Amino acid sequence: MTAGPDPNGPRQKMPPGPLGTPPPEFARRQESGPLEQATMPSGDRVPVAVRYEDVRALLASPVSSRNLRLPGLPRLVSGIGIDDDPDALINQDPPGHTRYRRIMHGAFTPRQTEPWRPRIAEIAEDLLDGLGDDFDLVQGYALQLPGHVICELLGVPVDRYEQFVRWTDMFLTTSTATEQARYQGYTEFMAYAAELVARHRSEPGGDLIDLLIQARDEDDRLSEGELVNTVFSLITAGHETTASMIARGVFRLLLHPEQWAELVADPALTSTAVEEILRFDGPPASAFMRRITKDTDIPSGSLGAGTVVMPNLNAANHDPRAFPDPGRFDIHRFAGHPPNPHVAFGYGPHRCLAASLARVELTEAIRALATRCPDLRLAAPPESVTWTDGLVYRPVAMRVTTGG
Repeated sequence: MTAGPDPNGPRQKMPPGPLGTPPPEFARRQESGPLEQATMPSGDRVPVAVRYEDVRALLASPVSSRNLRLPGLPRLVSGIGIDDDPDALINQDPPGHTRYRRIMHGAFTPRQTEPWRPRIAEIAEDLLDGLGDDFDLVQGYALQLPGHVICELLGVPVDRYEQFVRWTDMFLTTSTATEQARYQGYTEFMAYAAELVARHRSEPGGDLIDLLIQARDEDDRLSEGELVNTVFSLITAGHETTASMIARGVFRLLLHPEQWAELVADPALTSTAVEEILRFDGPPASAFMRRITKDTDIPSGSLGAGTVVMPNLNAANHDPRAFPDPGRFDIHRFAGHPPNPHVAFGYGPHRCLAASLARVELTEAIRALATRCPDLRLAAPPESVTWTDGLVYRPVAMRVTTGG
């Protein structure tokens, strides 16, 4: 089949299911409309790939381009967006993208990120120690932990954390901020990232920015624009997306008290539980759109040159062909001989560069809760939890209690 106009006419963007579960529409599309169009936040309509093999094929294909800056192409959001900056790693194609990642790769290997685990665990425990028996897990913990971690890793004063929150909220929203406000937030954020790079050049130390400044592939280094974009991406991903996964993951665990009890009894299960959290609830935002540069076939059909398509990572992680009974949350799913690997961090050349760091943060965040707050439970009915409405989808607030 060739993706074309939706025979059913315009549809609303696929709304999530109850309690933050995946859109019920996924199941229908996976069965009968694997490349059906959907409406993006911008109002543009593009084919959406929902099957696991299609998504992986698109993300790995050499004819799947991230250059969406040509006039007239569909957009993810109206006005300026992440797709617009040619210096951003996510927007580059080979060979430029290959060079960019090759230079940065060494700063994000498990060998580099694993030594940060004890400090991340310490930050998590310190935050919990100050929260009492009843607190908002989102504002008091899920947002605070990655904010403190990224500030330490980048050598940023932690008192700038609240500014990061305002910038990222403004830039990632699709409904509550005007295009002008988002543009202003973006330019201010990028200016601050440039200031950080300049300060680390003049006063070098041992922070992650210093590692990136020093990173090289033989005589090749990152340009100033590439460095600034990398810092911007680290702050954005290191704050909002990780915070969202912590909030969503804890919410999901508390909806399954028998599995939470297992985790409390055996915190060694945390790493396996995190993989199921990433599959079931991740990522909090989907992959970026791709432009097909040459007629190509993927398992579910054909895409013509010039087609802009959205690979939906969350839908792929709920494809029953790849994950039996995908709607069942099971912290043991990835133990022993797991099914297919999830694609929460993407796949192919653009797979999340900081996946190792994100795993460490999510694992230590949940391990600390399991060991320090074994009686943790929701303080109000789960239906009362409200959710954000933007590119990132997570609880706005979530009251929890640790009392008896």
